[in-house]
Amino acid sequence: MLAAQKRALVAQRPGRQSCVRVCAKVSKKDGEPRVIRGKCFVTKDNIDTDQIIPAEYLTLVPSKPDEYEKLGSYALIGLPDDLYTTRYVKDGQMKTEYPIIIGGQNFGCGSSREHAPVALGAAGAKVCVAESYARIFFRNCIATGELYPCETTVRLCDELQTGSEVTVDMDKNVLTDHSTGKTYQLQEIGEAGPVIDAGGIFEYARRQGMIKTA
Repeated sequence: MLAAQKRALVAQRPGRQSCVRVCAKVSKKDGEPRVIRGKCFVTKDNIDTDQIIPAEYLTLVPSKPDEYEKLGSYALIGLPDDLYTTRYVKDGQMKTEYPIIIGGQNFGCGSSREHAPVALGAAGAKVCVAESYARIFFRNCIATGELYPCETTVRLCDELQTGSEVTVDMDKNVLTDHSTGKTYQLQEIGEAGPVIDAGGIFEYARRQGMIKTA
């Protein structure tokens, strides 16, 4: 999968505009452990991109710092209020208090909008752990470098509650629920990890010498 992305990147026209060129994203220093701790926000199955970031907010341009921040304030605003009484980003705030998102099956389904992982990253999300992802959403997470899309065979959305303190250790492939002490196995992030560590496919390609720099 990553090899195909690299080939597409090299063939990309220099003047093309792309919303994957954003202001901020996951950026891990060399040698740092790939470990994230914080409160989790729990969602269920089939969370689509319109729930992650409704179409009315797609006019915001992520390459502009103020619009990138504003985009994050609308992350997951499309979730139904009757099922999700807690807002992912509180009214009047720009950032979330939940750096870890828990999903069920088919997270990120729907349209292929790259704004979806960008909005989550702009809000302060660092990692999403779900049973499965829509393929395009998964690839967009890697390409933009906004957050790590981790997978698990465990139905964590039925095990955890919003607000629970957890640690996602992608080096040991384990999620720990600190309220119970239980640990859950994760699948390896694999080749996607270094790309997201670098901050996305463009920065990764630059570091690998695939893109000539002035």
